[in-house]
Amino acid sequence: MGTNSFLKVLPEMVTFLRVAELGSFSAAADLLGMTPSAASRQVKRLEKEIGVQLLQRTTRQLRLTEPGAEAFARCRELVLAAQGAMEIGQQFSSKPSGLVRISAPKAFARRVLHPHILGFLQRYPDVDVQLIVADRDVDAIREGVDLVVRLTTEPPEGLVARKLMAVEHILCATPAYLARHATAIAHPNDLLAHSCLSLGEHERDNHWRFRKSGEEDAEVVVRGRYISNHSEVRLEGALADLGIACVPVFMARDALDAGSVVRVLADWEFQGNYHGHAYILYPPSRFIAPKCKVLVDHLLGALSASSSAARAQPRAGS
Repeated sequence: MGTNSFLKVLPEMVTFLRVAELGSFSAAADLLGMTPSAASRQVKRLEKEIGVQLLQRTTRQLRLTEPGAEAFARCRELVLAAQGAMEIGQQFSSKPSGLVRISAPKAFARRVLHPHILGFLQRYPDVDVQLIVADRDVDAIREGVDLVVRLTTEPPEGLVARKLMAVEHILCATPAYLARHATAIAHPNDLLAHSCLSLGEHERDNHWRFRKSGEEDAEVVVRGRYISNHSEVRLEGALADLGIACVPVFMARDALDAGSVVRVLADWEFQGNYHGHAYILYPPSRFIAPKCKVLVDHLLGALSASSSAARAQPRAGS
C-alpha cells in the first residue's frame, strides 16, 4: 500500500471496526446509515487493500481472523484519535461547554447521580447533560457515550476508570415487621425463620453470604414472599412490612435516616453478588474534553463528601 493510499480506505476502516464490534453487518449498517450490502463491500475493499482476510463469515456469526484482530486494534486507535481531534477546539476553550452523555444503572442514576447532576448544571450553565439510564453494560466508544458509570469489582480493561464510591449492600426491615416476629436476628442462620426479599436474577441469588471481621463466615439459603431484581422494588417491599430486604446503602439511606427501616445484622458484612465500587469510565486519551473533566471532577468531589458524611454517622442495628 502506497504512502498515502490508506487515505482512500479510512471509511472502510471505520465500517470494519463497527462490524467487528457489533458482530453483524446489519447492526453496523444501521449505526452508520448504510445498507448491509454496502457495509460488506467496504469490508471486502479493505481486505483487498490490506491483502489479508479480516473476518471469517458464516451463516451464524462473524469472527475476527488473527490479522483481523490486529487490524481491529489499530482501527480502534484510529477512531479514538479522530474523536480526540474533533475535540481539540474544546481543549483550548477557556470555558467548558457542550453536551456530555453519561450512562448509569437505573437505581444509581436516580438515587446518587441525579441530585449531583442538578447541582452541576447550575454550576456550569454552558454544559448540558444527557443522563442515559440503563441496567446493562454500555459500550462508550460504540454507542457514542462520553462517560459510563458501572458498579463492579473489576473495571474493564481499555478504559480509564475513576473510582466514585464504594457500593455496600445491607439488610433492612421495618421496626413493625421485626416487632411482629419473635425470632431475634443475631446470626445469619436466624434469617431462616424470616421472609427475605432477594434478587432472583441468578440461581444463587437467594444464597446470602456474610462475613464477620476476624471471626467467621456464614452462608444461608433464604426464602421470601417477594423477589425482584430491582433494588427500589425490594426496598418498597420492606417498607410494606413484607420482610427483610437486601439493598444498596445508597438506596436505603433516606429510609434509614427517617427510621422507616433499620439495619439487620449490622455487625456482619453482607457479601452479595453486586458489591464493589462505582466507577466512572471513559475512553483513554492524552486529554479529556473540559466538559467531561468538570463533570467527572464534580461527581468525584460530591460523592467523596457524601461518603465521608455517611461513614461519620452511627450504624443502627436490629
